[in-house]
Amino acid sequence: MSFSDYKGYRLRNRVFVGFLAICFLSILTSAALSFVILRDNAKMVSRTDMQNKSEALMSSLDYALSHSMVETKDIPAVLENEIYEIADINKHDIIIYDLNGNYLLSNKEPNLVAQKKMPADVIKAIKKNGKQYDDKSYDEKLEATIVSSYMVLKNNMLENIAYVYFPYYHNESAYMSVFKHYFAYIIGINLLIVLFSIWLSWIISNNLTDAITRFTSMISRINLFDKNLQPIKYYKNDELNALVKAYNKMISEIADQRERLSYTEKQSAWQEMAKQVAHEVKNPLTPMKLMMQNFERKFDPNDPNITTKVKNLSEVVIGQIDVISRVASAFSEFAQLPQKNDEEISLNKEVKNVLTIFSDENIFIHANHDNIKMKIDKDYLARIITNLVTNASQAKADDRKSVINVDLEKIEKRIRITVQDNGVGISDDKINKIFDPNFTSKNSGMGIGLTMVKRMVEDYNGTITVVSEIDKGATFTISMPSNL
Repeated sequence: MSFSDYKGYRLRNRVFVGFLAICFLSILTSAALSFVILRDNAKMVSRTDMQNKSEALMSSLDYALSHSMVETKDIPAVLENEIYEIADINKHDIIIYDLNGNYLLSNKEPNLVAQKKMPADVIKAIKKNGKQYDDKSYDEKLEATIVSSYMVLKNNMLENIAYVYFPYYHNESAYMSVFKHYFAYIIGINLLIVLFSIWLSWIISNNLTDAITRFTSMISRINLFDKNLQPIKYYKNDELNALVKAYNKMISEIADQRERLSYTEKQSAWQEMAKQVAHEVKNPLTPMKLMMQNFERKFDPNDPNITTKVKNLSEVVIGQIDVISRVASAFSEFAQLPQKNDEEISLNKEVKNVLTIFSDENIFIHANHDNIKMKIDKDYLARIITNLVTNASQAKADDRKSVINVDLEKIEKRIRITVQDNGVGISDDKINKIFDPNFTSKNSGMGIGLTMVKRMVEDYNGTITVVSEIDKGATFTISMPSNL
């Protein structure tokens, strides 16, 4: 399962949801705190305003009565005109009752005063409190909480002489309305912050996970034999920078190890090749030496058949020299491949041209495109195809007609060449050695044909593999970039 398959648990989603959760918690907390602070502040302002207004009304009345010693019975005469001015200035109706709760005076016409006597429970409450009683009620018409206040009026000797009633002088809901207005603004701003947070968190989580995804993809493609490993360019000084440095250091070490491994493999291959060459050269030399020694021991210049014997000896020696020459030529051919001269070719056309030399074979070419283009050296391609088809031809079974299929495919930007035969196949103990420089399953030859093929394929950053089944045939598959 790849990194992108973790749909529900992707790091991007976790970072995004976590960031969003923090934003929501912060906003909800700030909104709740703002609600409590604004509500309490509205109530406090309401109480302060109510207190200030009541004190202003009482101060005006106290001032009007402060010029002389006033008793309850004198109030209507003393405040007869003053009460209108006080009510206009403070914009509140005023009703004055005596200490028994009976109506005395008001700025309103007496017939408009609905409450001609104070409720007994209010009088009792004022006497208990000693100063003021606030009566709260809900006005359905105004859809608001209304506060009426009863207060004790004193003369200049601080004696209680009357009760003052300020009906419906304070609307507490007005302050709550202001609070709701401001709170609505706060909610709106918080919603904008939420939307911005969603956008910002998505951008941040995307940038983070895109970088991690890119790094993961590059790390997953690490191959000891890949010569195209590129370092990651990352210039931000954050935690990911340490990962990038570790990756770049690792691919540098891989490149160094690859060079060492390549050198070791080459050295080992040449050592094995040298052993094989020495063995192949030694094989004909030993019988040649024995023949020469035997000829020298039995040599008789007077022998009538001496000419024939010398001729036979010469033919054997020349034959063995030819064997040594072929070994030397094969070794030289393997040691130095020709210089590559890459050019754009039609794979279909070139393979058909190469296969014309196998006119006696049942060879069938298949391609998934009519004109497969690739960039390669023609000689390399010819040697690759020739070696594979030759091996397929030589592996034919005695009990059936040889059939060789050559498949050419282009898949995106890669080329795949498959050579399949129906021959004797390759046994399991030999298939792993098939590309070794000194291995051959035939009775003659150096066994370097497939080694050369592999080397030429790898020169183009390609791979060659083989699968086989005894008595059913073998399939060689080459995969390499089209280089276009």
